Amino acid sequence: MLKKTMLLVVAMALLAGCPASEKPAAKAARPMVVTTLFPLYDFARSMAGDRMEVVLLLPPGVEPHHFDPRPEDIARIQQAALFVHTGAFMEPWAERVLAGTDRGKVLVLAAADGVSLMNIEEKGQGSRGKGHEEHKEHDHGEHGVDPHVWLDFDNDRIMVERIAAALSQVDPAGAQVYRQRAAALVKRLDDLDRRYREGLASCSSRMVIHGGHNAFGYLGRRYNLTYRAAAGVSAEVEPAPRRLAELVKLVRSTKSKAVFSEELVSPRIAQVISRETGATVLKLHGAHNVAKDELTRGVTFFDLMDENLKNLRTGLVCAN
Repeated sequence: MLKKTMLLVVAMALLAGCPASEKPAAKAARPMVVTTLFPLYDFARSMAGDRMEVVLLLPPGVEPHHFDPRPEDIARIQQAALFVHTGAFMEPWAERVLAGTDRGKVLVLAAADGVSLMNIEEKGQGSRGKGHEEHKEHDHGEHGVDPHVWLDFDNDRIMVERIAAALSQVDPAGAQVYRQRAAALVKRLDDLDRRYREGLASCSSRMVIHGGHNAFGYLGRRYNLTYRAAAGVSAEVEPAPRRLAELVKLVRSTKSKAVFSEELVSPRIAQVISRETGATVLKLHGAHNVAKDELTRGVTFFDLMDENLKNLRTGLVCAN
């Protein structure tokens, strides 16, 4: 017993005599970046790397159009060094939440400021579907624009550069790193745009018929595709029976080989059109958010867009 006591005393003395430089240093907490939608999250994490902690506010698998932040979400925003959202036309709740945020502590970035916005009424958008007026606030009608700006890769370039500038403001020491990584992302977006242009240049059809909400107008406009959706820009607005009949007739008259469904939303409407026409159901990913398994696997915005291109080429019967 005496021997054990002496050993303990010696050990404590040795520890007490260790120079401060030999003690393990406490790991400094990384600045936190909170993002609302998956594209913003993916761009930010690509540029931030291990210099910052990047968080996706949307829980995996949650459809974002009617997302309303919980108290813990608001607390997370208020603890962030940087909060990145698309804009009031996509996240109408942001202004209310940010009213109680200390702007001296949290840098707020509306990443889509300055991008090319598409009017809801613009040709090629398709029908809004039954219930648009009743759901005007949630359907982004008060802003009059299609909120799915990230489906035009030119807009993504602008958002990447704006996010990089915000990261640099939060962490000036990493500014060069963020600029370099932003340039690499822009190069990948340029390559993605080129592959879309080449891949969709020679197709038997240019008619994209979508049994979901009106999410792909930007993509249709950019690549000269005629886009028709069953419902409006809100994922929860049900199409009118007359609109459904119109799409069935359109599939038949254009001899379309495919009707498209989307992620995080029931494919029921697309399946009804498919049963009536024999068209194949293929998926288009709007990239608003991802499922839990996709997030776990580390899927990227580019992965989702590559899969979209593959399905578009199949559905539109594009030449090699």
